[in-house]
Amino acid sequence: INCKTVFSVFFCLVATPRRLRFKVLSATQLHVSWKEPKGEFESYRFIYSTQSGKTELEMTKKEAKVIIDFDPRMLYTVKVTAVKGAQESKPLQGTFKSEKKQFMCKTPAIADIVILVDGSWSIGRINFRLVRMFLENLVSAFHVEFDKTRIGLAQYSGDPRMEWHLNTFTTKEAVIDAVKNLPYKGGNTLTGLALTYILENSYKPESGSRAGVPKIGILITDGKSQDDVKPPAQSLREAGIELFAIGVKNADEKELKAIGSPPEETHVYNVADFSVMSSIVERLTRTVCDRVEQLDKAIKGESDSITMTSPRGLVTSEVTARSFRVSWTHAPGTVEKYRVVYYPTSGGQPEEKVVQGTVDTVVLNYLLSLTEYQVSVFAIYASSASEALRGSATTLALPTVNNLELFDITHNTMRARWRVAEGASGFMILYAPLTEGDDADEKEVKVAETVNEVELENLTPDTEYTVTVYAMYGEEASDPMTSQETTLPLTPARNLRFSNVDHSSARLTWEATSKKASGYRIMYVKTNGVQTNEMDVGRITTLLLRNLTSLTEYTVAIFAIYDEGQAEPLTDSFTTKTVPEPLNLRSSEVSTESFRVTWEHSAQDVVLYRLTWTPIRGGDTKEVLNGKMNSHLLTGLRPITEYEVSLIAVFRNEEASNAVTLTESTVVHLGVRNLLLSDHTTFSMEVSWEQQDRNVRQYRVAYVTARGDRAEETKMVPGGQNSLLLQPLLSDMEYKVTVTPVYADGDGPGVSRMGRTLPLSAPRNLRVSEEWYNRFRITWDTPPSPTMGYRVVYKPISAPGPALETFVGEDVNTMLILNLMSGTEYGVRVIASYTTGSSETLTGKARTLYLGVTNLNTYQVRMTSVCAQWGAHRHATLYRVVIESLLNGYKQEAKLGGGTTRHCFNDLTANTQYKISVYAQLQDTEGPAVSTTEKTFPVPTPAPTRPPTTTAPPICKAAKADLAFLVDGSWSIGDDNFLKIIRFLHSTTGALDIIGPDGTQVAIVQFSDDARTEFKLNSYDNKERLLEAINRISYKGGNTKTGLAIRHVKDTIFTVGGGIRRGIPKVLVVLTDGRSQDDVNKVSKEMQMEGYIVFAIGFADADYGELVSIASKPSERHVFFVDDLDAFKKIEEKLVTFVCEAYCAWTCLLLNQLMVVYVVAAGFRMMEMFGLVEGLYGHVSGVSMEPGTFNSFPCFRLHNNSLLAQPTKFIHPEGLPSDYTITMLFRLLPETPKEPFALWEILNKDNEPLVGVILDNSGKTLIFFNHDYKGQFQTVTFEGPEIKKLFYGSFHKLHMAISKTSAKAVIDCKLVGEKAINAAGNITTDGLEVLGRMVRSRGKKDSSAPFQLQSFDIVCSTSWASRDKCCELPGLRVCGCLCYQQGGPGIRGGRGDRGEPGAVVQCIHTHTHTHSCK
Repeated sequence: INCKTVFSVFFCLVATPRRLRFKVLSATQLHVSWKEPKGEFESYRFIYSTQSGKTELEMTKKEAKVIIDFDPRMLYTVKVTAVKGAQESKPLQGTFKSEKKQFMCKTPAIADIVILVDGSWSIGRINFRLVRMFLENLVSAFHVEFDKTRIGLAQYSGDPRMEWHLNTFTTKEAVIDAVKNLPYKGGNTLTGLALTYILENSYKPESGSRAGVPKIGILITDGKSQDDVKPPAQSLREAGIELFAIGVKNADEKELKAIGSPPEETHVYNVADFSVMSSIVERLTRTVCDRVEQLDKAIKGESDSITMTSPRGLVTSEVTARSFRVSWTHAPGTVEKYRVVYYPTSGGQPEEKVVQGTVDTVVLNYLLSLTEYQVSVFAIYASSASEALRGSATTLALPTVNNLELFDITHNTMRARWRVAEGASGFMILYAPLTEGDDADEKEVKVAETVNEVELENLTPDTEYTVTVYAMYGEEASDPMTSQETTLPLTPARNLRFSNVDHSSARLTWEATSKKASGYRIMYVKTNGVQTNEMDVGRITTLLLRNLTSLTEYTVAIFAIYDEGQAEPLTDSFTTKTVPEPLNLRSSEVSTESFRVTWEHSAQDVVLYRLTWTPIRGGDTKEVLNGKMNSHLLTGLRPITEYEVSLIAVFRNEEASNAVTLTESTVVHLGVRNLLLSDHTTFSMEVSWEQQDRNVRQYRVAYVTARGDRAEETKMVPGGQNSLLLQPLLSDMEYKVTVTPVYADGDGPGVSRMGRTLPLSAPRNLRVSEEWYNRFRITWDTPPSPTMGYRVVYKPISAPGPALETFVGEDVNTMLILNLMSGTEYGVRVIASYTTGSSETLTGKARTLYLGVTNLNTYQVRMTSVCAQWGAHRHATLYRVVIESLLNGYKQEAKLGGGTTRHCFNDLTANTQYKISVYAQLQDTEGPAVSTTEKTFPVPTPAPTRPPTTTAPPICKAAKADLAFLVDGSWSIGDDNFLKIIRFLHSTTGALDIIGPDGTQVAIVQFSDDARTEFKLNSYDNKERLLEAINRISYKGGNTKTGLAIRHVKDTIFTVGGGIRRGIPKVLVVLTDGRSQDDVNKVSKEMQMEGYIVFAIGFADADYGELVSIASKPSERHVFFVDDLDAFKKIEEKLVTFVCEAYCAWTCLLLNQLMVVYVVAAGFRMMEMFGLVEGLYGHVSGVSMEPGTFNSFPCFRLHNNSLLAQPTKFIHPEGLPSDYTITMLFRLLPETPKEPFALWEILNKDNEPLVGVILDNSGKTLIFFNHDYKGQFQTVTFEGPEIKKLFYGSFHKLHMAISKTSAKAVIDCKLVGEKAINAAGNITTDGLEVLGRMVRSRGKKDSSAPFQLQSFDIVCSTSWASRDKCCELPGLRVCGCLCYQQGGPGIRGGRGDRGEPGAVVQCIHTHTHTHSCK
């Protein structure tokens, strides 16, 4: 809607800028800012005026601020207007007047003041304007008259120039006017020359200088002088002239101090820029005023204080918002008291504090915050006071509130929340709309110091508010914390919709707004009109507008009404419809001279109807006004005449609808028109006609066969009906049908037509689809005649079987025939059924798919077994394989998966004919049998020649093991290769000496898709029977599931039920030719961790990496690989040897462990002490258990910085023995650091090492250290090729034998070095024993090295190193164990010499598994 056309509330104006603000930047600059208006605008017009005149500025849309020249004495009036094209907003207006009063020197003393101004080029014209303003403020502070203070001024650059003498002007206004018109000179900077100039020219009686009046000189300069200033400045001071030096920007501070009179704190000023010169005006004028007063008193002899020495070095400190400390250096002489006077720089009542002369500091309290204070300190002597020591300090701002947040905003409320300020006595909240308005709009709320949240109420909707929070400290307020938020607008109505719009009314519907709305104001107007209709309604959301004008556009506005006012309007428009015509004008009761016309009302506000009728071929027109009736009988008409009737509706506002018309004739008796025969079937047809005369009472319908062989039949139909279904009729027969109208006074003319019923048609185009093994679908085209249904008959042609029949409905033309035989041809017939008989037969053929295997044949025929294989059927989900004896009917049956193409039958009768049948199955459907016959081999009559047995090698004479072979029997092996595997098993087991519980037990498992136990460990205790059982093993066939098979061996063979023996090694040999189709890693790792010895033999396409995963470690002893099975002989002997050696090494390890247990009984089992055993290591941080030198013996990985430690008093409560052997089996890791670390060491309570064994990875050395009996630290170092082996990453066993005279290093049971040492002193037991500690560790920052540790003992003897066989190491696994068959006793030898007496060992139990040695 155009906002200027409909309602005044829509008129568009440029919004007014908001929130005018002023800020004084300096004594010469005023910052004015505002907030941009709502809505669209293009620029600003800014106007400000003072007593001096008016200034106007044009500003862009982005500039909402301006900086103007400022005079604190002036009143500023500002107007800001937003501009858009030719339109302007209302002005945002404001005024500003500086509240700070200028200091005025009110002393009665008078002075002659000469100002010397630098006018050199370095000043610049713009800055010289600021100098003028500074001078103007300076002059304004003094009472200037002829008999009061006089002021003269000189300007200098290269040469000085007198602008006016002291006696030139006699009023302050004249001097200020001269300052405003002071011209800029320009030139060089010769300050010394200028000082001499004013001494010789300004302070003369002829220039206005007076005797007995204080003389003041004020210099203003911005740079270093190009001549010497010290002599002329000294001359001025000696002449009694007190000098003040003011430097700006680049002034030389040393030069300023040389010019100014003492003290320099009050006589020398230096500011960074001309723009801040105004900041020193007040301070300067106060100081000059004070000095004039003091000099005047001195001249008049009123006080000798000018001769008294002032205190020095004024310092302010400990500045807070309400106080600061003043300190000074004592004045010389006898000072009775100090008087400290202080007051705000901006004006106020001076206050003072008096302290004793011995005090040099005082705290000034109860000050105003953020206020500059002038401070003067006077030394009070017995008869007078010194000049003031002056200074200033500014108090800090009061603590303000923080984190002001405005939230929970509605259209008339919002909440304010803040963080409280410490020490505040309360808080004051001011809030006001950011619009031009009265100050009364600002509201104030005060709360206690504990409150930090308040709700602001009765706000104006859709208005931006500024909220300011002050922390109150008594009557003083902190700096404000301010935030702005806008209240929500009044929520308007939503979703205006129009419905039921007609020519004079329309319904309005809208969605309700906020619950706070008290009602709605509806305004509507013709879009092109001027009269507005308005109504107020309650809290309804729908309204019907009435008495509207047709075909007119209306604009509607809906205002939500609140207590605060009305919301923005919701507007839309609609157009009324045209005046409706009367509905459904029709005629009835037609006779030869009259008929009735009837219609329906089109609207409720019709006033009357205008009805006219006229003969079409000419004649008078007649008219009648029919009120609100909707029917009228036209009488007095001419017979057989056609009339046109016209009807118009007239409404309240005299609007008339369009005319509706009809034609009607007064007639004589007529026949029917357009007689039709349709919808022919085999037994019926439809007859229909058009009525010509509404006066017909009935119709007579007669029908008879065209041949006339049947009697005519007649049916009567009411006059309002114009059709009839004729049935039952004969099929394929022609009929004559006649329709005659029957009037009240007789019959009209009859009309006839000929029609034929349909024949009994047969279905056509039989089609076959969706052929499957037990079903197919037939489809046919239906005949044109409606049927009662179809008979479907089907019978096998290529196989015997009965005919089957089914019936389907008339709406079916397809059928899925189920439960058929596969691979069979069927004859199919379809016959249509009618009420009067059946059609001819539609015939066809269909065949199901063949569900059967191909290429069935036998293989691997033996005496008691036979195998069959076949070509797979692509859709088979299951095979049923049946073998039947043709001799006695004995049957075996197996059900196999759809991917299987082979199967073997066992336990058959020799020399017997068998029939093998394979049935392919698809879900519940089974195909025909595919069969073949085969005869098993006869039993041979001669006794079979027993294969030669292999003589067992000597190494296996005494071997005992539970040995299991796991043999791959998958299809990839083949018959020939499987026989080679049997021969390999025959030969390998034949090499074993004793079979059974007293020797080696053998089990064999064959695997493919699953595992089949051929025999268990305890099945045979005789080698001959074992070898016969191996020869009887039949080839299984299938896929390769190695992981499943290993699990079967572990869970079924190596069990008590499977025949395992305690204390006997368990050995598994796996033979395979391919990669497993399942996971082998998990079960193989379990086998290795549980101590099984696993060999893996691969051939053909076996995966070597998989073999390594299956077999035990090291792989070079447990993994074999051959190119084909013919190469088995190359590995037979090596395999047998390794199997026997595994038994030998395992036995030796047990014996060695028993010996270690026996020996360590006189010593210390250190692994248990540190918790490095299977039942305890889980509670030790930084430790994990891993396979050791043999899979059945664990070792423990000490991870980086695990730093295992135990108290010494728990392990060695009585210290170490004098002779002992440290035994450690360990391995260094790739991540073991290069820096030296201690495998084991004992520390005292200060973490200092006492004894230990150190490995230096960088130097490849082994070090032992301890303290001798004298307390001296001693070390021995071992190096060389054997020592270097420790660092190559393999397991090694270290014996460090320590006696009273030597230290021996034995590595892998081989002596590699012996060093002399002194007898050791005992250790303290108040420290720790540590594993893996880095040598460079310090205190609490100890760190340790990672390595693997399998065993650690300290034996109370030095002989253990020579007796140990190191059987834990794979390279030494034979280790002197007597695994061979022991021979008979030999001849007894002679008696040997008596040996030396051995050491006496006494063991005292001190702790569980711990002993001390004496």
